[in-house]
Amino acid sequence: MKNNSHHSSLIADYFTLCKPKVILVMLITTWVGMHLATNTYVPWNTFIFATLGIALAGGSAAVINHLVDRHIDAKMTRTQSRPMANKRISIQSACIFSAILGVSGLLILAVFINPLTTYLTFVTVLGYAVLYTLFLKRQTPQNIVIGGAAGAMPPLLGWTAVTGHTSAFAWLLVLIIFTWTPPHFWALAIHRKNDYENANIPMLPNTHGIPFTKLYIVLYAILLLVVTTLPYAAHMAGGIYFGAASFLGTAFLVQTLILYRTEANNTALKTFSFSILYLLLLFSALLIDHYIQLP
Repeated sequence: MKNNSHHSSLIADYFTLCKPKVILVMLITTWVGMHLATNTYVPWNTFIFATLGIALAGGSAAVINHLVDRHIDAKMTRTQSRPMANKRISIQSACIFSAILGVSGLLILAVFINPLTTYLTFVTVLGYAVLYTLFLKRQTPQNIVIGGAAGAMPPLLGWTAVTGHTSAFAWLLVLIIFTWTPPHFWALAIHRKNDYENANIPMLPNTHGIPFTKLYIVLYAILLLVVTTLPYAAHMAGGIYFGAASFLGTAFLVQTLILYRTEANNTALKTFSFSILYLLLLFSALLIDHYIQLP
């Protein structure tokens, strides 16, 4: 029984290294990119192999993030129980696991999808695992703004998986996530300000203060409200999406204004959680609008 329990715990630890919740949100935006790229339906083999390849590559980047940040994670309440921070998984094992995931994911994309998606996925992994995790996160409070470009790529990957080429419409989806990422993550950074201070990570609330960060969150929410109307303005989406984007964007802006005006400890975490729901509902509206418009 002890061995079975140990194996189950070890499997759970490796699964945790892949950041499954982050990967799931990433895949949802990828799937929307896939479906918006076609006027029919996504071929089942493209859907399955693209999902598998992108998920494995994303998992590889997540493992690298755990590996590089293990000393930082050990100092933060939110992350101190992670497998690498607790040394339940060795550095060598994590490196091998990341390599297996990354190579497998890229091979699947190269063999079953297309070269462009493979290349863009590889660049995305490098952007998150190397540029953001190794350098930006430790050097500048604008880390999440610049590094957010990597996290915004999944809908483009989904689009290229289906079409084999990029599109201005696909880049609009990237722009939406790129604009959404700073207010989303800064809300969490406010909630975990002490953790980032202990770990000596230059997040905006630590370098410029919480009032300044709250103001920037509001400003980004206004910008996001404008950016999310672009798919409608570009005739990529119709009235259903426009109505949903306007309502959701206004709701998110109201939530950021509540955050700006209140000192309650849990408001930042509520804003962070609401931002995730906001993104999922927004992309769902894009998908619903797309298929209702089809003949």
